[in-house]
Amino acid sequence: MATNWAGNVTFSAPEIYQPVQVEAVQDLVSRATRIRALGTGHSFSTVADNTGDLVSLGGLPRRVEVDPALSTVTVSAGLRYGEVVTELHEQGYALRNLGSLPHIGIAGAIATGTHGSGTRNGNLSSDVAALDMVRADGELIRLSRDSGGDEFLGSVVSLGALGIVTAVTLDVIPTFDISQVVYEDLPWSYCLDNLDEVMASGYSVSLFTDWRRDVIDQVWLKRGVDTAGAAVITEPSWHGATHAPGPRHPLPGLPGTECTEQHAVVGPWHLRLPHFRLEFTPSSGEELQSEYFVDRADGPAALAAVHELRDVLASVLQVSEIRSVAADELWLSPAYRRDSLAIHFTWIKDTAVVLPMVGLVEAALAPYDPRPHWGKVFTCKPESFARTYDRYDDMRLLISRLDPTGVFRNDFLDTYLLPHSRRGSSGTS
Repeated sequence: MATNWAGNVTFSAPEIYQPVQVEAVQDLVSRATRIRALGTGHSFSTVADNTGDLVSLGGLPRRVEVDPALSTVTVSAGLRYGEVVTELHEQGYALRNLGSLPHIGIAGAIATGTHGSGTRNGNLSSDVAALDMVRADGELIRLSRDSGGDEFLGSVVSLGALGIVTAVTLDVIPTFDISQVVYEDLPWSYCLDNLDEVMASGYSVSLFTDWRRDVIDQVWLKRGVDTAGAAVITEPSWHGATHAPGPRHPLPGLPGTECTEQHAVVGPWHLRLPHFRLEFTPSSGEELQSEYFVDRADGPAALAAVHELRDVLASVLQVSEIRSVAADELWLSPAYRRDSLAIHFTWIKDTAVVLPMVGLVEAALAPYDPRPHWGKVFTCKPESFARTYDRYDDMRLLISRLDPTGVFRNDFLDTYLLPHSRRGSSGTS
């Protein structure tokens, strides 16, 4: 039976189709009672699961089509970021940001609000300029940022609820170089007192900690180069943290050789922004993951609240990563209209042991209205989404209007989006 990458989700679908033409996707959808798209399986939640059919889009014709006039690239939805970035760079273009893994699929990452880091960088979905999507009746439509209005804003991070995306058009910028440096043992007190400064100290910044000591174990600074192309000078000490003498991996004890180049060696964006090299599998999947977005202004208090749990988390947690994500206008994005701090947890692979710890983290973060990553493990009550997402009711109306017979519904959507109402819609859908 098919499972996700981590093996904690066994897909319920009796068959997984692998069409090689968009027309075949249209035919499958038009005949289906229930159908969902399945990406690379890097989600830890059941967001993609379905008791009806599943469709994998990896077999569709490969598209990487740059439009210089519009500064966009249109790619097949089934491609992984790592399959696109080298060709983009060779043509002189770049994406603004990447996630920590280049192995993830483009359409799935966009649909769940996946992200990298950087105070000025939105999540990966924020670069979507247009979507090619098969609707519930089998019609192939193109929905763009320029003309799609509210429907577009609801359709980008849509959890697969509105259709099967066959191609994605992304904004591109001129290719650029960047360098990466790792520092160790940044004092917690300095981090909490100067969190905005720390997170804005590079193009992309990631903090790694196991919460056990009064330090941030590793700070990964991905910083731009000067006009002459030289890397920013690597200081031996940075706010009390020290420069790591060798390549580091986020998880203690694992080889840093699997990670992208460190030590301020200048390189192209696609070889520095991810944490892991495309040619390596970053781990065996022996883990579970959770992640919560809070308002960046609440970041110090939220981090302090989690730090209070360090003794009970110690035996269950492998590592946490803390990143920054700029606000966007996408209805179900965890960063919707909120510059955010994303607090990520990589747990041991034991669901029965992990879930109570997840509940403790959620309780600690509750005063700060956390939004969980849709593709990770969480135990939040469905009503919490109605409270924390301003366009929750609008999204429910959009789903009901575009998929009235529930072709793209599954248990995940039925639980977290469709059965609950709150104060009333803004009436814009």
